[in-house]
Amino acid sequence: MTRCKMAISRLLVCCLLCSVLGHIPSSHGVILRTRDKIVWANEFEPIELTCLIESISTNNPRIEWKKIKNGVPSYVYFRDKIAGDLEHRAQLREPASILILNTTRSDTAEYRCEVAAIDDEKDFDEVLISLAVRVKPVVPRCSVPGDVTVGTSTELRCLENEGFPAPQYRWFHNNEELPQDPKSNPKFVNSSYSINPDTGGLKFQRVRKEDAGEYYCQAKNDAGHAQCSPQIMEVHDVDILWTSLKYCCVVILVLCLAGIIYHSFKRGCFNKKGHSENNYNWPAQNDGIKYGDADEGHFRHKSSFVI
Repeated sequence: MTRCKMAISRLLVCCLLCSVLGHIPSSHGVILRTRDKIVWANEFEPIELTCLIESISTNNPRIEWKKIKNGVPSYVYFRDKIAGDLEHRAQLREPASILILNTTRSDTAEYRCEVAAIDDEKDFDEVLISLAVRVKPVVPRCSVPGDVTVGTSTELRCLENEGFPAPQYRWFHNNEELPQDPKSNPKFVNSSYSINPDTGGLKFQRVRKEDAGEYYCQAKNDAGHAQCSPQIMEVHDVDILWTSLKYCCVVILVLCLAGIIYHSFKRGCFNKKGHSENNYNWPAQNDGIKYGDADEGHFRHKSSFVI
């Protein structure tokens, strides 16, 4: 009976030792990991870049953080203090994570956590984290034509270049959002407009009287949205009398010019003046007189005169 108790006791001790030893972390080298290799943050908000040490034997490992932008590295944590672009804006969280208190758009970059453990067999490890900072759009610049004629085409424009990622655009008519596809809404089924959400353009192929009113544009991304002030577009009917009068004036002007050119040609105003060398007639020479050459020094009598 005593032997059985001793055997059971030894078995329990072995099981306990195996259980304890099974939870002892490996000390073959330093091992790092991160929760997220790609991190998104909104501008002016805090964000944490996690660098977790899963295995290490060295008591005081060397921890460094580097920011890599456009391929150029720079220290943001070095010799146990925050440095570089994150100075006064971040803090180290045990064991090796960094908390950025107030992110800015310039923080968009890659960050590398490096841990050196001289007492470990594998004495170095690193993790790379990509940080992208979203930027809320600013008030977009909107262009709305003030006067448009029924049946003509026109375009409304909207532009914003501060937001990141690039915003998507939406248009509103009299405080009601215009659907991307007018055919999807019975109220706009007869409209001829089209919206480009990437460029902010609102094009009308044929303007109707119902298209008159207030328009404004909204730029939106994951960080927020902004919109311009409403602008009024007026739509007028075609003035047939004024249009006909303009065409008549153009026709009369063309006829007058044609008449002037015709009469000018008829009167020879455009003929060339002067004579050419071939049209010049030399005076006939008298058969009884021969003139001396230009190189002769004196006049020689060639024939006698008969009186």
